[in-house]
Amino acid sequence: MELTQRLLEQFLVLAEEKHFGRAAERLSMSQPPLSQAMQRLERGLGVTLLDRGPGGVRLTPAGAAFAVEARRLLDARTAAVERVRRVAHGLEGDVRVGYVSILSHRHLPRLLRAAADELPGLRVQLRQDSTAALVEMTGAGTLDLAFLRDPSPIPDDLEAHAFAVERVVAAVPDEHRLAGAESIALVDLRDDDFVLPSATALPGLALQAQRACQEAGFTPRRRADADDLSGLLGYVAAGLCVSLLPEDLRDFPVPGIAFVPLRDSSPYLRTTVAAVHRPDADAAVRRLLELITRHMGPERVV
Repeated sequence: MELTQRLLEQFLVLAEEKHFGRAAERLSMSQPPLSQAMQRLERGLGVTLLDRGPGGVRLTPAGAAFAVEARRLLDARTAAVERVRRVAHGLEGDVRVGYVSILSHRHLPRLLRAAADELPGLRVQLRQDSTAALVEMTGAGTLDLAFLRDPSPIPDDLEAHAFAVERVVAAVPDEHRLAGAESIALVDLRDDDFVLPSATALPGLALQAQRACQEAGFTPRRRADADDLSGLLGYVAAGLCVSLLPEDLRDFPVPGIAFVPLRDSSPYLRTTVAAVHRPDADAAVRRLLELITRHMGPERVV
């Protein structure tokens, strides 16, 4: 015997009304089919659920216990249907989000706060790594979404949505001759040693640094490479060289570093912050992208 939703609903209405006539009326059916349905239910379960009398019916101990379980079954079915619909519409479930470390203090908290307020059914699982690693994991499906600074170039099988543009500034040791300047031209650093972003781990930032310097009329003297922003900061803080970094890094309390604005108007002295995902991203990822557009777009600098 199949315990259909209709059969369970019929039993529960009868258990509440304790009268076949009133129960049948609530169920928009006649009394005989309801009585037959209850008989089939009892035969299928092999127990007596109802004591029938001239004034109506009452539940047996087995009937009272079954009423509790029938309600649980219906509630569980309703909850399952609602959850499936919520997942399908991106309102519930798990989303695996990767990010480069420097985005963790401003953009990422804003996204998490907005998601908690507007999409409380979503559980955001975080993974921090390098740009190259995050792009690879997103393409492989290990991550659903990745937040990167200047993600270009990315593979053709991924999509990128830019939501902020930040200026690039000069990062120099605090004892550098230009550390106290209000602003400088990039060419003022032509005689300095540079720590440059790794072309493998930070391809976008590496390309920007090279082209910005070339546009300013010189090739940067490479002292060292670093595959993440903390490594770039470390070399500068050690007093060994200068670098070109997103101005957002000024919010980090790194002793020994001065950030100096650049007067150059080069397009290479802008860095883009973007969300990267696969074209077949599910509804939950699309919901997060909507949040990014609404809550994080105002960070754009033109």
